Amino acid sequence: MTGVLADTHLKTMIARAEIAADVAITDAQVQPASLDLRLGHVAYRVRASFLAGHGRTVTDRLTEFEMHRVDLSDGAVLEKGCVYVVPLMERLDLPEGIQAVANAKSSTGRLDLLTRLITDGGAEFDRIAPGYQGPLYAEICPRSFSVLVRPGMRLNQIRFRDGQAVLGDDELRALHADMPLVDGTAVIDEGLGFSVDLRLKDTTLVGYRAKPHTGVIDLDRIGHYDPTEFWEDVHSSDGHIILDPGAFYILVSREAVHIPPDYAAEMAPYLAMVGEFRVHYAGFFDPGFGHDPAGGAGSRGVLEVRCHEAPFVLEHGQIVGRLIYERMKARPEQMYGAGIASNYQGQGLKLSKHFAAPH
Repeated sequence: MTGVLADTHLKTMIARAEIAADVAITDAQVQPASLDLRLGHVAYRVRASFLAGHGRTVTDRLTEFEMHRVDLSDGAVLEKGCVYVVPLMERLDLPEGIQAVANAKSSTGRLDLLTRLITDGGAEFDRIAPGYQGPLYAEICPRSFSVLVRPGMRLNQIRFRDGQAVLGDDELRALHADMPLVDGTAVIDEGLGFSVDLRLKDTTLVGYRAKPHTGVIDLDRIGHYDPTEFWEDVHSSDGHIILDPGAFYILVSREAVHIPPDYAAEMAPYLAMVGEFRVHYAGFFDPGFGHDPAGGAGSRGVLEVRCHEAPFVLEHGQIVGRLIYERMKARPEQMYGAGIASNYQGQGLKLSKHFAAPH
């Protein structure tokens, strides 16, 4: 059976050293359908983002683009607007037929902390070809806030696939008919469309916009920071907002999303032609997200939105992205929100876990 590898498969891969590390991989890294990756002990400040390219290694390219090295051992600040490459603790020895895709973790995306995986010989970010053998690197570019990082921090995660896993639209419609994937009408067109909510119940607050000049965020501090020092409230009384070029926003989907236990999903941007903005920097939805065995399933999707070159009017109910559903190769032992540290189950409009609840 093809599909996304579950936690049980990941543990087998670790036991076989197909996923390996000099510092032992911990159970806490193993998620229902992905593995958290850990930062190593050094960051390379580079002149520009790059891909290794066919036949070349990341180490080769670092000799071209490295500006200086930052020792992370005692903690170090990655500066807003700069690009860093950090060797990760994990390395891969993939079997033929097993490919991988990476993505930023939810809390990473909600800080506008652009984090992408690069590999030796890689011609794409966040994509790893079947049979890859070699080290892994994170390219990190803090976009809104400077951050304090340490070795072992987990900013991105990796998901493994055996063969074809993506559901076609007909399969998606059948799944939705069997167990609703959203509350309300499902817009299915190359995935499940979702829209933005700019008419939240009993409030004009519809989102947050990152402030341009703030302090450093220590990524180990949970529930610590006053949101008003880093974010401006975004209000709407008429169901629309105007996105400012270069600004970063946290908004929320109108739909409550459901990922059944035998499936996983990835958030993908909608077509570029819909507007001058991008949605989604963190994109994995684990099996069990928004799932309640007793019924009443669904959790809102938080949207990380960056406006591009021109101001853009965003309207309530406008479709801004889509969920690509994939079948699991097996049902995970653990589900999102069930006995594991799941910060965003049952969420609405919510900042990353580093911030105290708004007053």
